[in-house]
Amino acid sequence: MFSHVMVGSNDIERAKTFYDALFTAIGGKPGRVDPKGRLSYLHKGAAFMVSKPIDGQPACHANGGTIGFSLEGPEQVEAWHKAGVANGGTAIEDPPGPRQGSFGPLYLAYLRDPDGNKLCGLYRVPG
Repeated sequence: MFSHVMVGSNDIERAKTFYDALFTAIGGKPGRVDPKGRLSYLHKGAAFMVSKPIDGQPACHANGGTIGFSLEGPEQVEAWHKAGVANGGTAIEDPPGPRQGSFGPLYLAYLRDPDGNKLCGLYRVPG
């Protein structure tokens, strides 16, 4: 359904440190910065990008918005969360762990990136 997700950042190098840690924790590769200064990650057919806002205004997070990363198991959720906290992210909401979702059991964790964007690492537990 989606071709990519992009979030804004006021500091691309800081964002690269944070997102490189998240993606390498789940088996991905470090991001690359293109000639326009945009940071990009390709992982399992999806693209995640970070950019300074084109309009020149400061980047800010979406209140109520969450970007979910589909992960492969509870261990990967834990590694993703740990890498994020160790690299400038903030743990938010409940600690990583099992939850009951409207579509069945989940194992998830929430973070805010260094620019305040809300992220969720999610594993759908087989039913």
